[in-house]
Amino acid sequence: MKVHARVSLSGGAAANGLEKRSPTDKHGKTNPAWNYTMRFAISESMVENFNTMLVVKLYCKRKLGDRYVGEIHTPVKELFEFARSSGGSAVVCFPVQKGCVNSQGMLRFSYKFGEKIMIDKLLLAESVAGLNLA
Repeated sequence: MKVHARVSLSGGAAANGLEKRSPTDKHGKTNPAWNYTMRFAISESMVENFNTMLVVKLYCKRKLGDRYVGEIHTPVKELFEFARSSGGSAVVCFPVQKGCVNSQGMLRFSYKFGEKIMIDKLLLAESVAGLNLA
């Protein structure tokens, strides 16, 4: 098996549906591993409620199209609270689900939340208003 992960944020008003993809693991076969960093911009509202989910979907690369292996879903709020209690970063493990079948294995990953950044809405509005598209 040559497996890759597709990672996105879903739900909530602030989730933009942007999906990022890991490189394909060509050596791990049924136990893939990646040493790959993905970065997502997460608003404060996304960590204040349980609507925004981190979704990791696993696919096996094939010549006739990728085959879906399974996925995990977890609220960003839970990830944030767990990381905050352990110093800002954490390592977690979730069961990989495929439909109603129980577990297709486990997905283990590490993550951390960066510093909070404040954006001046007025300054942002002026920047967008000054944008000239030809």
